[in-house]
Amino acid sequence: MTDVHQPAAAVLDVRDLRKQFGGTTAVDGITFDVRPGEIVGLVGPNGAGKTTTLRCVAGVIPASWGTVRVGGHDLAKDPAAAKRGIAYLPDEPRLFDHLTVMEHLNFFARVYGVGDWRAKAAALLAELELTGKEGALASELSRGMKQKLSIACGFLHDPRLVLLDEPLTGLDPLGMRRLKQALSDRARAGAALVLSSHLLGLVEELCERIVVLGAGRIVAGGTLDEIRARLSGAADASLEEVFVRITAGAGE
Repeated sequence: MTDVHQPAAAVLDVRDLRKQFGGTTAVDGITFDVRPGEIVGLVGPNGAGKTTTLRCVAGVIPASWGTVRVGGHDLAKDPAAAKRGIAYLPDEPRLFDHLTVMEHLNFFARVYGVGDWRAKAAALLAELELTGKEGALASELSRGMKQKLSIACGFLHDPRLVLLDEPLTGLDPLGMRRLKQALSDRARAGAALVLSSHLLGLVEELCERIVVLGAGRIVAGGTLDEIRARLSGAADASLEEVFVRITAGAGE
């Protein structure tokens, strides 16, 4: 009989991930997983390997070694099946200047085979405060609106795994609040999220678990309370204080 308390299978399973660029090792043996409904924070100083890790997990660049599984699909062996469940939202929106807001959503709907995409698109535009901008070209949008459109395109196919690299860049305070709510809503609906940000308050607010990178390696991981427990005198420390102590201790 199945144990009803058995943890759900990981949506993302990363094992011994390594990435080299020539003679430089950017990511050096990273292992972690993310389960349905979890938001995991990926933090570290500049050059720690956060963006390279996300790009490898998204399949934007190939890993040099290790395995990445998304929804049980091996990214290297079955990339089409793995990538169908992913939304990758980089820090700089990747849009087509000559397409309108609705044309972007139509394009992504066709790529992912989304049925009834117009209704989903209208709901996303309302959620992200883009209603009324349907006919605007991407080149006419502000930096914050471009970020919102990129997020709407990423959410359109209801991805099981959402990878976010500095998602609040360019957003005003109300936009930040709405995006944080949107991320929490997706997690409650069962999606797995990986959030990379230098805004440690955001990570502390949203993330159940945290992975701290330094020089391409994991130097700490777990809940904030678990990480605090490994540091003397850190029982009430903020994530920022914990981060400074860990990365300083790791030689960063």
